[in-house]
Amino acid sequence: MAETTLTLNGQTVAFQPGQTILEVARGAGVEIPTLCWMKDTLPTGSCRVCVVEVEGARTLLPACATQAAANQVIMTESPRVAAARRMVLELALASGNHNCLICEANGECELQALAYRYQVPFPAFATPPDQPYYFEDNNSMIVRDFSKCIMCGRCVRGCCERQVNDAIAIGYRGSHNKIVAKADKTYIESDCVFCGECVQSCPVGALLDKNALGRGRAWERTPVRTTCPYCGVGCQLEVQVKDDRIVKISGADLEPNHGRLCVKGRFGWHYVHHPERLTTPLLRKNGELTPVSWEEALDFVAGRLKDLKEKYGPEQIGGWCSARITNEENYLMQKFMRAVIGTNHVDHCARL
Repeated sequence: MAETTLTLNGQTVAFQPGQTILEVARGAGVEIPTLCWMKDTLPTGSCRVCVVEVEGARTLLPACATQAAANQVIMTESPRVAAARRMVLELALASGNHNCLICEANGECELQALAYRYQVPFPAFATPPDQPYYFEDNNSMIVRDFSKCIMCGRCVRGCCERQVNDAIAIGYRGSHNKIVAKADKTYIESDCVFCGECVQSCPVGALLDKNALGRGRAWERTPVRTTCPYCGVGCQLEVQVKDDRIVKISGADLEPNHGRLCVKGRFGWHYVHHPERLTTPLLRKNGELTPVSWEEALDFVAGRLKDLKEKYGPEQIGGWCSARITNEENYLMQKFMRAVIGTNHVDHCARL
């Protein structure tokens, strides 16, 4: 079977049938900018930032939604393409109040990065809106600022295709269209489960983690990868840290969650810095709970288990596992109870 090839920026590139131009380009190490495209969702070609010039085509084509074809001749950064992208970005900047100096997304905003890359001037099309932009701040987790929204639709696809919650959609028509929850309700009044996938999907500052507001710019934070402690699934987290304190949490694009998180994994981290959180084992001595080392605590537990087994027999001892630890740790717990203690009294609670 003959190899399927096309010409990309003057170079011959092989590709698999069914691939989009964007996939072929990225596979060849050619970066095509995008705003509306998002991994693991159906392409819409709505933002038009990824347009490329295909020889023989009447117009510029969206690389994310156009399938590659044999013998195509494609230019990804021609003067015509650059001018079109600059115009698209200028229109996006004109659609709201994009003040990068005070925007919470400054430094990690994809629109800002592309505007800088293509040297977009101050929008010539900017006009005051016919009504004030909607701002939602009535819950404890997510802020919605419609003055920053560019209608890329990534939040909708993150909600409906990645998380399959179907809590938000694109509503209304023309210049009045916007992202709506239920019958254009607030998040707290809708079917939203506050997984935060929309926040992670948003390329600008329209959807923000409320708990991270004002707590540090992107360049001031250090990402730390860890595992979510709330259940045994093992979702991978990217914890943003500043001054040894958590600022916010995002899902890492790794197995098993591939960026997805639940409400607890993304927003339920405040206990880490709670002043009453136990950070060392406590042992009761003379009626008082006293901090001790892990070695002393474990020696005490082992000694008590040994004494109880010798005095009452192994069947008088039971083990209680937890859904908040990994499957491997639960396996070790039941193995310890059966092989070391000598009892089958092992239970598990999904709510512990």
